[in-house]
Parts: sequence; structure tokens; C-alpha cells
Amino acid sequence: MKYILLSIIIIFSFYSNDICAQTSVSNEPEYLNTSLGFKKRTLDLVKQMSLKEKISQLGNNAPAIARLGILQYNWWNESLHGVARAGTATVFPQAIGMAASFDTDMMKQVADIISDEARAKHHEALRNKDYGMYKGLTFWSPNINIFRDPRWGRGHETYGEDPYLTGQMGIQFVKGLQGDDPKYLKVIATAKHFAVHNGPESERHTFNVVPNSRDLWETYLPAFKDLIVDAKAYSVMGAYNRVDGESSSASWLLLEDILRNKWGFEGYVVSDCGAINDIHANHKIVNNQEESAALGIRKGCDLNCGSVYQESLKRAVELGLIDEGEIDRSVYRLMLARMKLGMFDPPKNVPYAQIPFNLNDSKAHDNMALKVAQKSMTLLKNDGTLPLNKKRIRSIAIVGPNADNLEALRANYYGEASHPVTIIEGIKKALGEKIDITYSKGIPLVKQGEEKENDSTFVLSKAILLDVKKADVALFVGGLDATWEGEEMQGRKNADGFYGGDRTKIELPKIQQDAIRAMIKTGTPVVFVLMAGSAISFDGLDKELKAILMSWYPGQRGGDAVADVLFGDYNPAGRLPVTFYSATTELPDFKDYNMRAGKGFTYRYYQGEALYPFGHGLSYTSFKYSNLKIDKSKVGVKDEFTVSVTIKNRGEFDGDEVVQLYVKDVKSEIWMPIKQLRKFERITLKKGEEKTVLFKLKVNKDLRYYNSTYRKYMSELGDFEIQIGSSSKDIRMKGLINVN
Repeated sequence: MKYILLSIIIIFSFYSNDICAQTSVSNEPEYLNTSLGFKKRTLDLVKQMSLKEKISQLGNNAPAIARLGILQYNWWNESLHGVARAGTATVFPQAIGMAASFDTDMMKQVADIISDEARAKHHEALRNKDYGMYKGLTFWSPNINIFRDPRWGRGHETYGEDPYLTGQMGIQFVKGLQGDDPKYLKVIATAKHFAVHNGPESERHTFNVVPNSRDLWETYLPAFKDLIVDAKAYSVMGAYNRVDGESSSASWLLLEDILRNKWGFEGYVVSDCGAINDIHANHKIVNNQEESAALGIRKGCDLNCGSVYQESLKRAVELGLIDEGEIDRSVYRLMLARMKLGMFDPPKNVPYAQIPFNLNDSKAHDNMALKVAQKSMTLLKNDGTLPLNKKRIRSIAIVGPNADNLEALRANYYGEASHPVTIIEGIKKALGEKIDITYSKGIPLVKQGEEKENDSTFVLSKAILLDVKKADVALFVGGLDATWEGEEMQGRKNADGFYGGDRTKIELPKIQQDAIRAMIKTGTPVVFVLMAGSAISFDGLDKELKAILMSWYPGQRGGDAVADVLFGDYNPAGRLPVTFYSATTELPDFKDYNMRAGKGFTYRYYQGEALYPFGHGLSYTSFKYSNLKIDKSKVGVKDEFTVSVTIKNRGEFDGDEVVQLYVKDVKSEIWMPIKQLRKFERITLKKGEEKTVLFKLKVNKDLRYYNSTYRKYMSELGDFEIQIGSSSKDIRMKGLINVN
């Protein structure tokens, strides 16, 4: 823009207005001509850049090129469950909690709000000439890796263990982020980490995964295909680990053959941070930075989160390791992305540039954070104690390390909520001053170091237990927080059950188990408000508790949402997007990516008895399933068919039900999953109301498997059982369909 203004001023000094207008148009470079298409403009821009300038743009922190009007830009931005690390923003429940809602429409609304706030923040930053990290429009979300093993510390960033659920939630998240304007992208969504990446964290820079073809195409890739092909995600992030010996961030198989050739991806690929350096430093695939840089570009990774490209590509060209034309290809992809975001157009031309800054952290967004938190609440157990009657309770004792813990609200990759509501605050707000409330943190989440005999730090005091004994009901608010399960935590290596961000045990930390048992011994009914991002087992404690409410990491309005459920102001309907196993001993080797290893990973292959199965979640009302209809009894491999079922709320509360459809291959000549989620719908029913839910299925999509011999998806002939229910275990109705 400065270039244009300067040209006009100089020309105006010597010529008339008419000549000035003609000359300025003729001298305008094509890349600034908004009447031309983005691709032509981008080609022109790249042609005008020197090799040094091109290379400068290939790192996440790209400097300005003043002579071309290219502003400094940092590609690193986060929006996992709200705009993160960029000051005040609306903080929604962590991704795993949103997945527990089983509500795809809600996911799109959430992502639309996030992208509104992202645009508002970005343009305010531009007005202040702030080009720093986390102020841009290219977001490294969502994380759609399959949560294969509950020990993986980053699992709470995902949408759970099921490829279909992950894909459906991710599709809507991407659509909400990228917007629906026919010309401009609202922001850019990045599907990560491509691919076959889900722990262990401590070995992610060195680990080589060798998945079999069935697992690759049936478990690890489907959600990525959904987001690329159906939602048109414009960016993909490579993973740290190797797949079949290739770095995921420099893999011909993943980035060229699958992503671009098979799926037609037209966007750009970014490495995970430091992953290009890993190619030589940790994976030992090549010898030095120059070779890593050349390999990354040649194999399809356009943008390096890190500095290897910027430091070493010039030397790589000089050594003949890479041709400048290959660099041009990546620069073109990145500049085209910036074009599509409107970065080279006047703001008045870009509809998203008009979003006002005061929309950020608005009351409407805060209300949506509450709604999402409510929908994520997942009631695991209830003997009738919940909901608590505010008119009958005179006193309540609240104990536990998460009751007033902000870390347990916001998880990781979070923004700064302006008015976060902790659990204790939400309960106090809901009850007012008429009910006597006592509160004590009591113990830490996890015991670190050696426990000393009679150390009061690790046990509940007599005073606390006396408060519990006197109360009508007691709440223990515990579990985990994101300082214990998360990304590559070097400092988390000295506590039992945790290592480097991952967990080595899935049992509730013993210090919390002991505290809960002490509370139960007082005779007062105890309800457990569990906050965590992954599956927890209880060493049998679940049998002694009156109720267990899984509230995940519920975001800025988490305290209000928990209180609403506890006291009956909201009827819970969240469902588990992961299997809750009974014990760590039920799990296969964490490093084994074979889905059938041991007793099997996830509900699709697990042959044991789950503590709480995938899809499980209770309600304060009850639902009757009836009138299952499948419109065809026999179908061909290219056919479609419909399944319908009637759901009636026959309880005393209005509520939501998540109707789930699973497909089971009745008899197969090859190994197949036990069952697979293929459709779901969350519906709202007033008490006494009934609705008919209709699902449409395609044989070649919903009843298929990957044939490794022919290297393509195929449908096996024979009978398939269509299961309809309230969880993967709670199947209410079944029917058969024959593929011939």
C-alpha cells in the first residue's frame, strides 16, 4: 500500500489528474490488482521475490518485505477451544468435553464464535502494529488424532477415540472457523497431527510407528480425510514421529500420495514445532540441517515451525540438494493462503475485517460457553441422589483440590477468561446464603515425593471430616488438571502414575481415593465431581460413591454448569467419547499402535468389560426406544438405506437423548471391529414427548473395510447388524441388513 501511495504522489507532482490515474493503474503490480484471481496474483507476487526473500517466508515467524508491501506475519496461532494465548477471550470447554456433547450443530456455533474473536483480535492488533505470535489468522486447531490410549497426555485436546465421531465434530469445527464466504477465508483451520500420532509424549521426537494398512486407513486416517475432503480444511500439520520410517513432516506417503494425490488437498502443510530439526537430530534420517530442510520441502512440508528452513535452505540450494522451483511451490502455497485471508486487499473488501473488537468476550459468547459446558456434563453414576433438592438441603460440605482450581477449568491452549467461575463459586451462586456451605481444598491432586508418616498434607484433617459428617451431603471435587496431563512435560517425572505429560496409571491418584473413602466412612452421602481430560478408573471406589459427574475441563462457566446439573437446573446428556477401563492392567502396551493389541484399544476392539463404555451417559429422565425400521432387507454395495427409530421421554424431566447407531459385521472371513459408530443425533424431548429419528446410510461408506490386498475400501458381503442405543453397550434395538 505504501508503494502505491508513493507512486501516486510522485506522478501527481508532474502530471495532470487524468494522466496520474492512468499511470498509477498501469504501474500497479498484478498481485495488488483485486480484479484478478488469487492464483494469478500470487504467481505474480512470488515472481517478484528474491530467493532470500522467499526463504524468509518459510518459517512460522515470517519477516516483512517492505518493498512488496508484505507485512511481518507469525503463522503460529492457537484456537483449540477458544482463541488462545492472545489475552482475554471466551474459553469454552476443552475439546474432549465438547466432543462429549455429541452435538455437531453446537460445534459449528462454537467455532464461529472463536473465528469472530480471532478476526476481531487480529484487526485490532494490526491497528496497533502488533505482528507478534498468536495475533494472526492461521490456527493450529483442531487436534483430530485418535485418543487410542487413555495414558496419552494430550488426549484431552482431541475428540475422543472414535474415527467417525472425531470426523463429524471436526468437520463442523473447521467449517465454523473458515467461514462460508465464497471468496475469503475467515481464518484457516489446521488439522493436526498428520498422522498416526498419540503418544507416548516422552518419545515423540524419536518414535517410529509401523501401522498395518487396516489400522492406518480405518482408524488413523478417516477423520483427516473428513476434514480435508468434506470440510476443506486449508492447512495440515505434520506430526513429530516417523511413520514407516519417514518423518511425518517429510513423508511422501502422507503428504504427497495420500494428502494431495488421493484427497486433492490444495492448501499448505506446516511442521509441528521443531519437527524438521528432528529429521536429522533425532530421527537420524539425514545428516544435517541442510539435508533436513531440503527433504522437508521436497516431500511436501511448506512451512517450518522453527528456523531450519530459514537458516539452511539457501545453503541447500547452493549444494544442489534442492531446486529453487521447489521452494517457489511452497512460497506460492503460503502466499495464496494469505491472499485468501484478505491480507493483500483493502479491509473494506474483506467482510470478516469488519467484525468489531468489542464482540470479543461478549455476554452472548459467555452465555454460549455456559451452554456448551452444560451439554458436555456426563453423568457416569447416579443412585438417585442427584439432582440435589435445594429446598431440602440445609448444609453441604465441599472438599477437593479442583473445587477452586482455575487450571481444571481451562485445560491447555487456553485464552484468559475475564470472569471464570470455579466449581465452588458456581455452587455458592446457585445456593445463595440459605444453605450452610463448608469448603476445604483438603489435599493436593497428586502426592509428590515420599510420604512422611503422619504428614497432614496428604490426609483430610479431623476438622474437615467433622464438617463432612455434619453435612446433609458432601461433594468431592477432584480428578486431574492440565498441569498433570498434557504435552511433553519434562518436569512431571517424579510422581507415581505420571511421566512427561502422560500417565503411567489410569487409576485416580491414591491420595484422592483415600480422601474420598475417609469421607464415605462418615456416613454422609458423597458425590464425586470428576474433572479430567481422559478416562479414570477408581479401584472399586465407584461402587461406594452415590454419584459421579464427569465434568471434563469445562471452560469459563464450568462452575455454573456443574451447579446446574447438581441441583437439577439442567438435565445432563453428555456421553463418553472414550472408554473408561476398569484398570491399567486392561490396557495393551502404550507403544503398540496395533488396534487389536492385547485385549484391544478402544470400544471398537476392546474385549474386556469396561467400567463405563464408550457413548455412556445418564439422565435424570428415561427414554423408550421403539418402532425400529430398516427400509430394505437386502442391498448392493452401491446402495443406500434408511434406519428410523422412535424415542419417547417417559420420565419426569425434560431432557436430551443421544441416539447412537452402531454397525456390526455378523460373520466375517477377515478380522473386523466388534462394532462401529456410524450415526448419532442429539435430540431434545419434553417429558411425554416422542420423536422419530431417521438415519441414512451408504453401504460403500458405512459398511466398509479397507482391503489391504487391493489397497482400497470394499464392502464385505453378508449380514450386518444395525444396533440402536444409548451407548455402545446399552443397545435398545437391533435389526439385520444383508449385503449381496
